[in-house]
Amino acid sequence: MSTLSHNKADDITLKDNTYEIKLPLKESVLNDCDEYFFTMEERETNQTLDLSCSISENDGDFTILILELPFYNHKQTFLDQDIWDLYLNRRKDDEIKRSRIKSDRDEYRFLSILLPEQDRMFYPYTTDKGKLSFRLNKYFLYSKIEKLSLRDNELNFSGLFNFPPLYKTNNYDINKLKVIVTVSEDTEEIEIPVERQKRKDLSDKYNGNEELLKCGFGGSFDFSRFLNAEGQLFFKFYLEMDYTYNGAEEILRSPRLRIDVRDDNYIKKVIPNKDVKKKILIKPTRTSHYLSFKLSDYNFKNEVVRNFKSAWVKVRRGEKLKYLYKIAFKILGKFPVRKKAIMFESFLGKQYSDSPRAIYEYLREHHPEFDMYWSTDRRHIGYFEGKNVPYVRRFSIEWLFKMSRAEYWVSNSRLPLWIPKPEHTTYLQTWHGTPLKRLAADMDEVHMPGTNAEKYKRNFLKASSKWDYLVSPNAYSTEIFRRAFQFDKKMIESGYPRNDFLINSNNEETILQIKQKIGVPENKKVILYAPTWRDNQFYGRGQYKFNLEMDLDRMREEIGSDYIILLRLHYLVAENLDLTGYDDFVYDVSAHEDIRELYLISDMLITDYSSVFFDYANLERPMLFYVYDIDDYRDNLRGFYFDFENQAPGPLVKTTEGLLNEIKQIDRKGYEPYETTEAFYNKFCYLEDGNASQRVVEEVFINK
Repeated sequence: MSTLSHNKADDITLKDNTYEIKLPLKESVLNDCDEYFFTMEERETNQTLDLSCSISENDGDFTILILELPFYNHKQTFLDQDIWDLYLNRRKDDEIKRSRIKSDRDEYRFLSILLPEQDRMFYPYTTDKGKLSFRLNKYFLYSKIEKLSLRDNELNFSGLFNFPPLYKTNNYDINKLKVIVTVSEDTEEIEIPVERQKRKDLSDKYNGNEELLKCGFGGSFDFSRFLNAEGQLFFKFYLEMDYTYNGAEEILRSPRLRIDVRDDNYIKKVIPNKDVKKKILIKPTRTSHYLSFKLSDYNFKNEVVRNFKSAWVKVRRGEKLKYLYKIAFKILGKFPVRKKAIMFESFLGKQYSDSPRAIYEYLREHHPEFDMYWSTDRRHIGYFEGKNVPYVRRFSIEWLFKMSRAEYWVSNSRLPLWIPKPEHTTYLQTWHGTPLKRLAADMDEVHMPGTNAEKYKRNFLKASSKWDYLVSPNAYSTEIFRRAFQFDKKMIESGYPRNDFLINSNNEETILQIKQKIGVPENKKVILYAPTWRDNQFYGRGQYKFNLEMDLDRMREEIGSDYIILLRLHYLVAENLDLTGYDDFVYDVSAHEDIRELYLISDMLITDYSSVFFDYANLERPMLFYVYDIDDYRDNLRGFYFDFENQAPGPLVKTTEGLLNEIKQIDRKGYEPYETTEAFYNKFCYLEDGNASQRVVEEVFINK
């Protein structure tokens, strides 16, 4: 038996068109609920089907269940919808917690049920997020590279392909199988013949015929002809099948070849060449795990510099250097305080933005006697250059001296725990949003990388214990901040300083200036799409994934003549989305320094669970909530502080079609405040009058 993992499919079989899913569940989890049951939920419509289950056996700490999905009992339902996700539901008292069933095997796709009258197939698969789903899809050729090796100037590869009609009927005959390689922007395609290879492991497991027995393939790509090319070359790979179907010859090409994410599939090598050495980098792409092959000139000096920088980054982020900085901080913190010196930081030094910016600009205009500097991440210094804003590179020697002796710190997020706060320093924490999602001590579970619930809360509360002042936008937030941050010092219930700009600059002249600066069309309406991050979707600590679950083709087709979309990802999301082909419709403004300008030029906001809507509400413009994963987010990740589904100041939609319907309705009827808007505004926005910065400055810096 394989190593068991809670709520992850251990195996799937298909017998008489019924799927049987072998699923281990921890005894401790089952004992902690009154009832558990399983459902399938259609991703677009949320239509639900119940799955039957039975206990197969007990294995130590696990109960092994068998879930059954009889396809033909629900055939018409499956024909009407596309993607079905599987959920474990646990009921305790009157509360139900839901979680997706996990998976880690791609070959489950071989368990296909064919529907030849529709040219479609139904099959299980593992999503990019490691979840188990079922899908109704058109016939298509799926392929994947499993192993790579490099020998001289040849890339050797082997993998598998999956075309279910080939294994289920006698109507298909393969004439030729080949890999197609494209080179950068060149229109030329390179054909690589490949040999079919026996995969008895898969044929035996999935009861295959002779065709399934030969579902493996292998070949080699000789790239020697490209070694004398100038600059960088990028190679992409596809599998193509020439076949005969009922006497007619056809060609079918797979999507771009994926590759197993394994250490030995990551190849980095320098090879000799008569003029210039070449560097080869072969790896899976970060998000979709496509096979990526990059060939470039090798420059020893550049490589040394690059490797040195990489090594220095490791040292800079290492524990030894942090320890030395901590000691230096403590020593310098004993030196005399620099009166009226203020260090500002926004989002870990990545931006010149938010409430710290509003406070800084108010002080600069009304109290120029203060000596003010910004703590700036070295990768984001460009935001500060040319603005006449004094800045210091974060964690530099100069930063160390200025931080340790400053009279004030102003930040909107947590500073690193290793930084000790000197006794002479007053720390103003502005935070960065009205809380919708549970925070800190109020969180039951933590899904972030590199931590757990106990450690996360302990570290958070250690950080918040250093705050002397905390800004709150309203009474609702004050109550939550006190409890979640366990904050017992001075709360300034003032409204958010960052929103002063929305109140004081909401005029046509400013809006036009911002549009011209950003470079967006002035004759089209603007939709701002600003989603938040998901705790359990990440590349690593502090780097979160985001999948754009929106049909941009359909959006552009139906509203592109009147609208553009500004895409603003959360500052913790480490994505560079490929928006090729949408240049005139979607603008990625994630790197724009301050979201307040994007609010001002937008005619409408689309968001999900981000706190941006609390600020945008001050403009009294339409808001739509695109919450395609609300059940998982609400029940498994964070949970909400108030009844978001019934009190949000705009409609909740789960599909692209739903978004389009709401947008078109606003176009037809004009904007009418949503039924909950007035109550929402009165609860969350009543302090926002354009003077919050003044109130905070007078409390902390002037009338202390």
